[in-house]
Amino acid sequence: MTDDVLTPQYSSAQIDAINAELDGKTPQDVLRWAVDNVEGLFQTTAFGLTGLAALDMISKISVDREETHLVPLIFLDTLHHFPETLQLATTASETYLAPLHVYRPVSPTGTELESAAAFAAAYGDKLWETDEGSYDYLVKVEPAARAYKALGVRAVITGRRRSQGADRADLKVLEVDERGLLKVNPLIGWSFKEVKEYIHAENVPYNPLLDQGYRSIGDVHSTAVPDPSAASDASERSGRWQGKSKTECGLHTNYFEMKKRFEQRAKAGAAEPAPDAAKTAEA
Repeated sequence: MTDDVLTPQYSSAQIDAINAELDGKTPQDVLRWAVDNVEGLFQTTAFGLTGLAALDMISKISVDREETHLVPLIFLDTLHHFPETLQLATTASETYLAPLHVYRPVSPTGTELESAAAFAAAYGDKLWETDEGSYDYLVKVEPAARAYKALGVRAVITGRRRSQGADRADLKVLEVDERGLLKVNPLIGWSFKEVKEYIHAENVPYNPLLDQGYRSIGDVHSTAVPDPSAASDASERSGRWQGKSKTECGLHTNYFEMKKRFEQRAKAGAAEPAPDAAKTAEA
């Protein structure tokens, strides 16, 4: 057992029974259940449309109960987000009075990094091209694990939906990952169209890049406007990692495998600073 392993809140049999009960329920019903029955509940979000819809729904549940925002937010600042995404994180937190915890990558000595230039100085220029697995671990997986430990996270609300296809096609409302972390997926049954309609109907703040044709927004270097001729929800994330078979950033991949591979690469020198990294930072 390690500090990364959580004591499950529910047994496998209980999870199956709860999934049977919640399948087909509205997102609001799922969120009410989670708020009432789950310990250490947070929402991890990069402020995509589905995450924003869930945020708005949680806010309305909180207001109905005359309480402050019931589920704190965790935002992983990879240092490579679009400026619009960073502004939206602040706007959404302020709009909903939602506590926002921001976690960033750290240097090899454990110091939190503040910019893309500092990241390049620590790990080399364009690490996502030279060692994509280490990049994903450094900017998403490790900061998330650090956040979970520091904040006492035992469960997270995600913005994943079945209609997004690939690894998400068979999602259940509740999942427990290899660490024992409970993942709550309240909008799994909604389409992109339904999410977008909700956002506009409820005047939810959203990323202005969506008005330029983007549908799924991640890092600047791995996000493009998807093919407009591919209109299905399964192509929603086609603008991410174009030309690659990759469909997830690492957060929903086996944590222990990601960590082990990173440590092996680091030991072999794959994630050490490039010789000209300092020059890159000064450029």
